[in-house]
Amino acid sequence: MPSELLTERQGAVLILTISDPDTRNTLSEAVITAGIEALSTAESDDDVRCVVLRGAGQHFCAGGNLQGLMARRQAGPPAQARMLERLNQWVEALRACPKPVLAAVEGAAAGAGFSLSLACDMIVAAEDARFILSYARLGLSPDGGASWQLLRALPRHAVQQMVWLAEPVSARQLHGWGIVNAVTEPGNALAEALRLADRLSTMAPNAVASGKELLNAAADQPLNAQLGAERDHFIVNLFHANGGEGIQAFVGKRAPRFE
Repeated sequence: MPSELLTERQGAVLILTISDPDTRNTLSEAVITAGIEALSTAESDDDVRCVVLRGAGQHFCAGGNLQGLMARRQAGPPAQARMLERLNQWVEALRACPKPVLAAVEGAAAGAGFSLSLACDMIVAAEDARFILSYARLGLSPDGGASWQLLRALPRHAVQQMVWLAEPVSARQLHGWGIVNAVTEPGNALAEALRLADRLSTMAPNAVASGKELLNAAADQPLNAQLGAERDHFIVNLFHANGGEGIQAFVGKRAPRFE
């Protein structure tokens, strides 16, 4: 049975599950397309405040399916280019989604699975989770934006070692580097991600979206441009209904009720 993307709602949280446990949840074009569509739906649904991405069973995602890679190798470069372009679209959709997207990682996050976790806004990982850019073991190079994401978080030498030697990195080590946000007991990554998602769901969605947009842009523009962007977002949020509610709640010493 090919891999599929399962969807589930828990309150204001949309849970996306990559499901093909027999292959450690490898990716298919169907999963990637469904992931893009699910994020588009979540973006337009005001009742969805947060998204959690996970894998079925004991692993997050082992990346590309080797049988699929061999088939596309026989079909020629255009077939693989189409697959990678779809993966790139999903990565960009994860980054652009105005709702927070959390990765709940158990077991292996390998290859493009590691890339997908990095494209999420926050990562919750089990103590025994292992992250690996496994490409070099197959004579391949990274995809899904892993090199771009890691080089913005870590020194080049550390990233180069991960790319060249394809060694697994523990959740604890990535937590120490600031890439993983929380480490849990094995089997508890989803529960902890949902607790974090519930907290994020109580925040003003317009302010959350502004924060994500500002952080996405900050690394690629000069200070004066970022200052201008912060000014514009601040003014919009101040005069949003949630700005008034937040200020009144703080002054009144009560919990805000954001719309």
